[in-house]
Amino acid sequence: MAIIIKPIVTEKVTGMAEKYNRYGFAVIPSANKEQIKKAVEELYDVTVVSVNTIMKKGKLKSRYTKSGLIQGRAATYKKALVTLKEGDTIDFYSNI
Repeated sequence: MAIIIKPIVTEKVTGMAEKYNRYGFAVIPSANKEQIKKAVEELYDVTVVSVNTIMKKGKLKSRYTKSGLIQGRAATYKKALVTLKEGDTIDFYSNI
């Protein structure tokens, strides 16, 4: 559980899950593909076919305050796209 931070649930990733059986997760930056594969298989009891990883650079953020303009950057994180075996699915909404 220390490898996977949270599942990514956006319109784009949900579409990929429906069409290609591929799910997205935010993972710790030091995790490699084998660790991610093992963590997903243990956590969700599925068979992982492949893992693709992407380092997502944080967006630039700015806001105006009483003291002036404040600029910063959102945190950089690693995203893993996990393709499952045909017939396996992950239901993120089962415990809501």
